Amino acid sequence: MELAHSLLLNEEALAQITEAKRPVFIFEWLRFLDKVLVATDVKEKQKKLVEQLTGLISSSPGPPTRKLLAKNLAALYSIGDTFTVFQTLDKCNDIIKSKDDTAAYLPTKLAAVACVGAFYEKMGRMLGSSFPETVNNLLKSLKSAESQGRSEILMSLQKVLNGLGGAAASCHRDIYKNARSLLTDRSMAVRCAVAKCLLELQNEAVFMWTAELENVATLCFKALENSNYGVRVAVSKLLGTVMATALIPKQATGTMMRQNVKRATLEEVLELMATGFLRGGSGFLKSGGEMLKVGVSVNREVRVGVTQAYVVFVTTLGGQWLERNFATFLSHVLDLVSHPRATQTHVDAVYSRRCVSFILRATVGSLLGEKAQIAAAKDICQAIGKQMKAVEAVVNDANSENKSGAADVAASQHVMVCALQELGSLVQSLNATASPLIQEPSIGLLETVTSVLLHPSMAARLAAAWCLRCVAVALPFQLTPFLDRCAERLNNLKTSPEAVSGYSFAMAALLGGVHQCPLGIPHAKGKMVVSIAEDLLRTAAQNSRLSLQRTQAGWLLLGALMTLGPSVVRYHLPKMLLLWRNVFPRSLKELEAEKARGDSFTWQVTLEGRAGALCAMRSFVAHCPELLTEDVIRKLMTPIECAMTMMSIPSVIKAHGAHLKASAAMVRLRLYDILALLPPKTYEGSFNALLRELVAEFTLTDNSANTTTSLLRSLCHYDDSVLLGSWLQETDHKSIEDQLQPNSASGSGALEHDPSSIYLRIPAGEAVPGPLPLGVSVIDASVALFGVVFPHVSYKHRLQMLDHFAECVKQAKGVRQQAVQLNIFTAVLSALKGLAENKSTLGPEEVRKSALTLVMGALDNPNPILRCAAGEALGRMAQVVGEASFIARMAQYSFDKLKSARDVVSRTGHSLALGCLHRYVGGIGSGQHLKTSVSILLALAQDGTSPEVQTWSLHSLALIVDSSGPMYRGYVEPTLSLVLTLLLTVPPSHTEVHQCLGRCLGAIITTVGPELQGNGATISTIRSSCLVGCAITQDHSDSLVQAAAISCLQQLHMFAPRHVNLSSLVPSLCVHLCSSHLLLRRAAVACLRQLAQREAAEVCEYAMNAHSRHQGVNITETGLEGVLFGMLDRETDRKLCSDIHDTLGHMLSSLAVENLSHWLMLCKDVLAASSDMSTAAPLGGGKDEELEKKDEMDDDTMFTTLGEEDKSKPSVAPRWATRVFAADCLCRVIMLCENANKAHFDLALARSARDYFNDFLVLHLSDLIRMAFMAATDHSNQLRMAGLQALEDIIKKFASVPEPEFPGHVILEQYQANVGAALRPAFSQDTPSDIIAKACQVCSAWIGSGVVSDLNDLRRVHNLLVSSLDKVQAGKGSSSQLYRESATTMEKLAVLKAWAEVYVVAMKIKKEAETKPKRVSKSTEEDEDDFGTVDELPPDSLITLVQPELPALSRLWLAALKDYALLTLPAEFATQLPPDGGAFYTPETIDTARLHYRNSWAPILHAVALWLNSTGFNASESTEETAAAIPNAQKRAMSITLNQTPGTPPTTKSLLEINKDRMHLILGVSIQFLCSPRPEEPVEHVTSCLQALHTLLDSPCARIHIAEDQLLGVELLSVLHRLLLTWDPPSVQLLVTGVVQQIVRAAQDYLQEKRNTLNEDDIQEKENPLALGEGGESGGLVPGKSLVFAAMELLMFILVRHMPHLSSKVSDSPSHVAAKAHLSEDSARLVAATVTILSDLPSLCSPAGCMTILPTILFLITRVLKETAVKSADNQVPPPVSAALQGIKTIVTLPTVKTDETQKQWTGLIRSTLASILEYSQPEASKPILDEVSILTAIALFLWSASTEIIGVQSLQNGCMNRFKSALNSCDPWVQAKCYQLLLSVFQHTNRALSTPYIHSLAPIMVEKLKAVERSRPNNNLELLAVQEGIKVLETLVALGEEQNRVQLLALLVPTLISYLLNENAFASASTASKDLHEFALQNLMHIGPLYPHAFKTVMGAAPELKTRLETAVRASQASKAKAAARQPPPTVHSTPTIKLKTSFF
Repeated sequence: MELAHSLLLNEEALAQITEAKRPVFIFEWLRFLDKVLVATDVKEKQKKLVEQLTGLISSSPGPPTRKLLAKNLAALYSIGDTFTVFQTLDKCNDIIKSKDDTAAYLPTKLAAVACVGAFYEKMGRMLGSSFPETVNNLLKSLKSAESQGRSEILMSLQKVLNGLGGAAASCHRDIYKNARSLLTDRSMAVRCAVAKCLLELQNEAVFMWTAELENVATLCFKALENSNYGVRVAVSKLLGTVMATALIPKQATGTMMRQNVKRATLEEVLELMATGFLRGGSGFLKSGGEMLKVGVSVNREVRVGVTQAYVVFVTTLGGQWLERNFATFLSHVLDLVSHPRATQTHVDAVYSRRCVSFILRATVGSLLGEKAQIAAAKDICQAIGKQMKAVEAVVNDANSENKSGAADVAASQHVMVCALQELGSLVQSLNATASPLIQEPSIGLLETVTSVLLHPSMAARLAAAWCLRCVAVALPFQLTPFLDRCAERLNNLKTSPEAVSGYSFAMAALLGGVHQCPLGIPHAKGKMVVSIAEDLLRTAAQNSRLSLQRTQAGWLLLGALMTLGPSVVRYHLPKMLLLWRNVFPRSLKELEAEKARGDSFTWQVTLEGRAGALCAMRSFVAHCPELLTEDVIRKLMTPIECAMTMMSIPSVIKAHGAHLKASAAMVRLRLYDILALLPPKTYEGSFNALLRELVAEFTLTDNSANTTTSLLRSLCHYDDSVLLGSWLQETDHKSIEDQLQPNSASGSGALEHDPSSIYLRIPAGEAVPGPLPLGVSVIDASVALFGVVFPHVSYKHRLQMLDHFAECVKQAKGVRQQAVQLNIFTAVLSALKGLAENKSTLGPEEVRKSALTLVMGALDNPNPILRCAAGEALGRMAQVVGEASFIARMAQYSFDKLKSARDVVSRTGHSLALGCLHRYVGGIGSGQHLKTSVSILLALAQDGTSPEVQTWSLHSLALIVDSSGPMYRGYVEPTLSLVLTLLLTVPPSHTEVHQCLGRCLGAIITTVGPELQGNGATISTIRSSCLVGCAITQDHSDSLVQAAAISCLQQLHMFAPRHVNLSSLVPSLCVHLCSSHLLLRRAAVACLRQLAQREAAEVCEYAMNAHSRHQGVNITETGLEGVLFGMLDRETDRKLCSDIHDTLGHMLSSLAVENLSHWLMLCKDVLAASSDMSTAAPLGGGKDEELEKKDEMDDDTMFTTLGEEDKSKPSVAPRWATRVFAADCLCRVIMLCENANKAHFDLALARSARDYFNDFLVLHLSDLIRMAFMAATDHSNQLRMAGLQALEDIIKKFASVPEPEFPGHVILEQYQANVGAALRPAFSQDTPSDIIAKACQVCSAWIGSGVVSDLNDLRRVHNLLVSSLDKVQAGKGSSSQLYRESATTMEKLAVLKAWAEVYVVAMKIKKEAETKPKRVSKSTEEDEDDFGTVDELPPDSLITLVQPELPALSRLWLAALKDYALLTLPAEFATQLPPDGGAFYTPETIDTARLHYRNSWAPILHAVALWLNSTGFNASESTEETAAAIPNAQKRAMSITLNQTPGTPPTTKSLLEINKDRMHLILGVSIQFLCSPRPEEPVEHVTSCLQALHTLLDSPCARIHIAEDQLLGVELLSVLHRLLLTWDPPSVQLLVTGVVQQIVRAAQDYLQEKRNTLNEDDIQEKENPLALGEGGESGGLVPGKSLVFAAMELLMFILVRHMPHLSSKVSDSPSHVAAKAHLSEDSARLVAATVTILSDLPSLCSPAGCMTILPTILFLITRVLKETAVKSADNQVPPPVSAALQGIKTIVTLPTVKTDETQKQWTGLIRSTLASILEYSQPEASKPILDEVSILTAIALFLWSASTEIIGVQSLQNGCMNRFKSALNSCDPWVQAKCYQLLLSVFQHTNRALSTPYIHSLAPIMVEKLKAVERSRPNNNLELLAVQEGIKVLETLVALGEEQNRVQLLALLVPTLISYLLNENAFASASTASKDLHEFALQNLMHIGPLYPHAFKTVMGAAPELKTRLETAVRASQASKAKAAARQPPPTVHSTPTIKLKTSFF
């Protein structure tokens, strides 16, 4: 292949390869040429190139090759010289003229035709002079050409016209005359080509849309007869465009004026189109497929085509035209359905309605923006009103017997249905933006729609009900009022049959819509519906005129009620079971008796009633599966079994007339439906009768009509769509194309066929439910049920049925046989599918044989659908039987057949059979047949005579490749070469073959898979073949083939991304995004989604470049993202939209942070549509708002006037769903920035770092706020939610960003007005609960963020919360309920949660304010008013806002917590819940309420704990308060939750009891949650809960509570331990240690109290107070009961988590990494806290208990000391070290352990501890340098605190002295200084026995050290400090010595000090430290002299040289003082030495 990549064709290489590969080589060269021609200079090579290319024309190239060849030749001439172009043109013309008509010469002719077209397209007028000859030439050969030639010539003519434009005017008429006759050509491809050619022609040929307009229309109608989908699309495009041009010509140029043409009016144009819609084409009868439709005057294909043409017509004229002319267009379209010709039969009427609905949906739904849609809805409303008036006139005028009136009413129903459906769809798509429609009384939408509920026709009533459902789903606040209104009217108009029927339809529809409204409806509405329905059923028999309607209405309402789900139905179930039982006779006897009596009317009512009851049951079973207990099923079976016995009642029908047939069929339908939902075991006793009935049903035994089921397509495999044509289901025209499917009544779904569908869920992808006519539905239901029952039937019966099927097929003839066979096959497939799902087998040999005969017989059936079904059945049988021999037999049979058969039918059938066998048995099971299958199918695929055989065999081949997987690897090369050969030779008009080739290619790529990345020779060949194949299919004209190509490239990109050329793929995908074919758009977006995941940046870049290079790519400056956002507004397909969302999501993740302003602009442009809309109708503003308006005006105007940016707005402003997506994108951008760079949230940083490349989020803050504001104040509720969410994110992320220009302020402060303005609308009266809840969340975030410190500014937002709090206090029954009760729960809890969050923040600020000031605030006694502290706060603290609400809040908070505690009880305690609910929930909505409590309890708990702590548990619930704030129901609930009898006043409880209850409540809730927080819980809940516990345990009351009951503490500790195991964040661990400390402290206090009381009382008794505490006498701790044990377990866990080497288990485990990391700051704090708690634990134990735990604790503390005491540069002591030292001190000074029994053990422990510390401090080379100071401190602590007996042991003493010696000799002055300090404390020890040895040992060293200072004076403060500290120790020693030794001691000290003095010369030049030393010595000497005068004199006398030095120094000092005094007159007292003794360096 690489050899093909040269500018000139490599002829040697071509000659060397085999014949078969040459076409591929040539194609590859042309592909290469196509890419390089544009960029190369071809001057010198042009001649040779032209030769080579023209040579190729006559080498019979295939279709793709000729296309490329022509393209290249034309391109070559257009960039090179053109002088030989006419030569080449003549050459081509000669070939075209040639008389050679053989098949072999055809490709050459076609290539020449293609070249001519390409020349003219590319060069156009340059070839001007020669065109008449060329055109004539083409037209001449057109007459004699066969179909392929005709298509090719027409395509060339189209190109000629395109290239020449107006210049070809002289030929226009000729072309038109020749082409028009071909519009009705046999070949569909030719029809398409003509349509395209004429479409090109009408651009210039004025006559087509003037004089010839009617003829063109008639021609198009004729062309639509017997057309296929492609033709309908092409012709409708032609027809629609011509009509649009006729109305508004594109060129209103001179030609118009000259020819003086009359322009068509809108009426004429529409009239012309209508003739096609109503009359169709020519009237003569068609042959063949039309036999079923004899007597149908309107040809359906024509109608469907014209329908599409209407859409093209309007789309061409555009949205603005439609806006202006909507009323005219609407009335015209609605007239179509009222025309008698459109509604001759009911099915026809439904088809016409579908068409009209399609026209309206496709135009109004996609071309109009939201504003225009609202206007359109008004027009539709008026149309409905007008019709209804006419109808009422006729109905009221009933006495004048006018026939025409009745006909009008009948016709009007169809108009109503179309109008109402469109109105419903419009409102539903507008969603909440439709609110102006409802709120404007002038429109009267609701009145108009409800008036239709009284229409005489059922179809119209149902449509009106459906429309109401749509309105209610779009605007949920209307749902409850609608229901009430309908119920009221139903009661008032009980006597009108229409009213009973209409209003019950409406109520049923509304109930069915509830599941789409998350907020639901009030629970009581269920009761209301039940009572109405009961009443209707009870009174049905009273009035025969109303019996039928009331019966139907009653059951319909009950069926609809079931959709509300178990929570509602549970309460009405007993009544329902009773009603059901009473409808049916009790016994067989009664049943027989019943058959004998009654007239036809009573039977009709009875049957309707039973059908209704069964329907309600089915709804119950489908919607309330939870309530289906064994018992309920048993009760249901009674009526069902009765219904089964009366299934067929031919005798009754015979007796009373055939009109009962429908009612009887309805009963059967309902019965089949419910049985299919129940487990078959429940009715296996009735299988025989049931199966007889089912089989009779679908074999049409008692049915003279040839009705066929509609299920066959869905039971066949989705992949077979190419054979079945069911891909039409995936087009935009699905809803009308369904009408043309061959099965009965296909696509004629309508509500009136089954009214119960009005309340059922709509099947996905449909806009309006469309149940099929009863006849078809019954057969469908019977087939489905047959599939459910068959697997449970005995083999004997299976055999009987299969034989019976064969017999039925034999008996029937002709068309009936086809129908019966279709039904039977659907049933068999259904049964086989059931068997496979149940994993059961088909049965013994004879059953298989019978089944096989049946199936094999159909493989040769001429009907392709049956063949398809038979293949599928064969595969399923193989799957179910699962025996190799059986499979082999089946395969062999097909092999033999295929080898011998020559007819198309059996070849196609059996080749599919092979594919299906492989599909269902998989690669392994059918491995041995693989070779034969593949070889046969490859041979069949080459049968060029029959495209059908090729299609089926290639399809099967694709199935085999797919299912064989890697086993197919050996056949890849031959298959691939066949696929390529076919792609290059099969005519493009055989699109199915190409589609299958595409499938094969995709399957092969998947099979080879990741190998495709390799570089071996074979793999390279396979890969390049795949790429060539993709290129050919990509270039095909059919969109399905192109879609296949895209998915192939997508697969290739997945396996070998380097080899897929994105630069060409992406632009082609961009072109497809605007394709008119849904499948192609889907494929393109799916592919983009995959590409964007890996290479988003490249994709966007290529798309932008494509805009400049390629035609047809409409990408503006917003790039591909902009196009995708635009698509979201147009597309309705779910899959497509979700893929677009994903694609944009991937792009956003990869590109948004780098390209911030671009993405923010995108979102902003989309969201800006909100503000355009909101001007339409402002949200309700009352008087109170007017006052605030003045100060708001400036903020609001800032937002509503968005600059005039009308540069390039898309045709339709973004719709609400797109805007919601944009708001979500905004939140994602914020999140992405958070993870990217700090500067995004730091203004100063951002400003400094900003440049061309960097852009930061904080710089766009005003845009962010503006977008959030626009979204939050929109009409659409979803958008408001998204906007508030965005606002919350912005507040949280930016709250702490400072404003660099105004220090002390934050950047968000300037936006307070905007935040306030965004929040206010959310608190208006009619806002739904979920939005209020979200808004409360934002309020609390804003108030708590601390952005606004000034209270007056905060008041705006604060007032919103206050107003909502008032609403909460109003209680349950006050407001009129619109939504489910749990919505109120959600709202109230959100308010309480918001207040709780604000209170928590307020208390935090208060606490900080209290800890800051040093002034003493007055101590608040327990009984003192708790406002006492408020005065100490800053005046504008947040707490002042919360304080006034606290009394009410605290009560509500406690009530909410009680509710939550009850709701979290396990299911088995359900009986203990209060029967009428809690303070904020009702028992009916308990399940939904739980979620809301789960979201809000944590902050509330924290707030309650803070409140209780701040009031010191002194607030009792006084009766008056409670009574005032909580209404009765709540009071009752509360008294129940407090375990009181209702009616006793709450004050009966003492404060103590109340507090106990509160404690239990809070601890219970906390423990329950902390036991097992779900992993998806936000970490905030965990922290809130822990903080609450911590706060709670601050108060003495709570401490006593938790200490009294030790098990409580233990439980809490073990729960906390468990929490640590699952939650990692350090914040959580720190909080946990805080709580543990609180628990331990509480226990300590309690124990101390107990000991004190014992000391006072029982001194005379022998009980020792110290023996209290854990461990008792024995010292044993019981795990699970012991608090100390639980605490140690938990603390040990934390220590090991942060210092793994503490535990030998951890450090020995293989996974442990030995690296000793430095503890992080968090870890250090944690370890310190842990050590502190550990050292507190012994105080909780008895002496014996202490002995149990102390070894562990001391070990841990000393290890921590050893690990963390590491020397640091700045001599800081890390927190764990200080904690450990503190701990040692605490433990060594424990008072409790000095008992006789434990003395020995204690001594041993303390000695060992000291020994191990001494041992640690031995310096080791490998370790980091120990911090000697900490170790010395530890030693000193021991020396200080322990008695001599313990530590006075010789070995320990030596060790300690050695440590001190080495410290004294340390080279670090800091260590020396500290050592002196510590020695000082040791020397001063009161116990002389302890200190004396140390003095003896260490003093001499000290003196030596200090003496040495004279030689090396200190150089810095640290060294100076060391000397000073040493001298202090010496002075102390002097002071300690007895009088007689004083002289000797001073003799050591004084000379040392004097040696520090400097003489005058030295003093001047000395360093500061040295001078300071001099001063220090002098001071001390002056101080010592007077202290010990006698001894001092003695010493001085002994050494005269000392004396002189001292005197000199004193004189100098006095002299300098005198100087200073002279300078500073007032004498200053000489200050003490400047360096204090305790200079602290840490």
